[in-house]
Amino acid sequence: MDHVDRVIAQWNSQRPDLDVGPMAPIGRLLRLNTLLRSEMEKTWKTFGLNTASFDVLATLLRSGKPEGLSPGELLELTMVTSGTMTNRIDQLVKAGLVTRVQNTDDKRGFLIRLTDEGFDIINQAVTEHVQTQHRLLSGLSAKQKDDLDALLKTLSDKVASGVG
Repeated sequence: MDHVDRVIAQWNSQRPDLDVGPMAPIGRLLRLNTLLRSEMEKTWKTFGLNTASFDVLATLLRSGKPEGLSPGELLELTMVTSGTMTNRIDQLVKAGLVTRVQNTDDKRGFLIRLTDEGFDIINQAVTEHVQTQHRLLSGLSAKQKDDLDALLKTLSDKVASGVG
C-alpha cells in the first residue's frame, strides 16, 4: 500500500458516500510530477541551471535557429508569462549563457541567442537530462512506456480541451 492508497482508504472510511476513485490516478500523477521534477532538477543543478534556465536554453537549442529566437517565440514555445520570460532572459544574459542581438528582420526588436558557453552547457545538460529520464523510466518495459505515453497523451488532450 502506497501513500495514495492510504489517502484513498481514509477518504473511503470518512466519506463512503463519495466515489473517490479519480483521486488515485490524479494523486499519483501529482506525486510523480514532484518526484520526477526533483530528480531532473538535481541533474540541471550540476550545470548551474534550474527549471527556468534549462527551459529557455533547451528551447533555444532545440529550435535549430542559431540566429536565435524573439522573446515572443520563446514565450510561445515555453508557455510562460512575458514578465517571467523577461526575468529569465535577464538572468541568463547576466550569467553569460545567452545574448540579445538586433533582429535584422525587425529593427525594433531583438533575438535571444545562445552564447558559446550557453551552447556548451545546454548540450551537456540535455545529454545528462535524457540519461536521467532513461533511468527514471528504466523500471518499465518498452510496451509499458508506450502504453503510459499513449494514456497520458489522451488524458492531457481531453483535459486541455475541457472534456476532462
